[in-house]
Amino acid sequence: MVRANVTEARWARWLLTGLALAFLTLFLAMPLLAVLTQALTKGFDRYFAALSEPLTISAIQLTLLVAAIAVPLNVVFGLCASWAITKFDFPGKSLLITLIDIPFSVSPVISGLVYVLLFGLQGLLGEWMTEQGFRIIFAVPGIVLATMFVTFPFVARELIPLMEEQGRDEEEAALTLGAGGFRTFLLVTLPNVRWGLLYGVLLCNARAMGEFGAVSVVSGHIRGLTNTMPLHVEILYNEYDIVGAFAVASLLALLALVTLGAKSLLEWRYRDEIAANHRV
Repeated sequence: MVRANVTEARWARWLLTGLALAFLTLFLAMPLLAVLTQALTKGFDRYFAALSEPLTISAIQLTLLVAAIAVPLNVVFGLCASWAITKFDFPGKSLLITLIDIPFSVSPVISGLVYVLLFGLQGLLGEWMTEQGFRIIFAVPGIVLATMFVTFPFVARELIPLMEEQGRDEEEAALTLGAGGFRTFLLVTLPNVRWGLLYGVLLCNARAMGEFGAVSVVSGHIRGLTNTMPLHVEILYNEYDIVGAFAVASLLALLALVTLGAKSLLEWRYRDEIAANHRV
């Protein structure tokens, strides 16, 4: 079969490139520039003063705490689920894959409402948990649960295609040579997926820090206690503290830029490793 050599006209390439650049400028560069401009409207002193306010520091600390809890737990789940799905055959495998994709199809607000219906004072388990002294809704545990729900597919969804592509040959060889299951995972499986794992962790962390919908439902918006950075931005903006709102928003924008840069670096590094493996 003869493969046709199709090339676009130069004007078409320039037109498509210009449209792409215009799109990126309009929907990415300009909003970021607007955030930074509004944050620095009254100078750097006011900017850093807004970031050093006690309520802002509390929101930053809570955001970091939630991410520090949710991301490692999602990493453990993602590794276990991916290893089980790609290396073993068992009943319910398709159901597990479907369940992993649920947060992609369910609105974050709905997921937060589900936790309220389960653990709220009028919820299914709310009264019993209150009697036992456990508080989930309008507290840090509820924020962690809501964040975990909306972010747990990221690691698993990065690792499953990668592990499927690599197959089971290396693990089976290690088991044949006498290595145990955990040792095989630690020395064979994990090194082969390290870049995909880092990529999934990166996306999971970015989403955990920027989550708004689910966290807004379960947090109660208690200042200094249950307000994360996105919720704090909303409150400051509604109170017409424009500089404070955009100052906190600039931190989230900086996180997005750092995530984008790290994502590009990992993609570049991962592509090189895959190409080297294929050459071998």
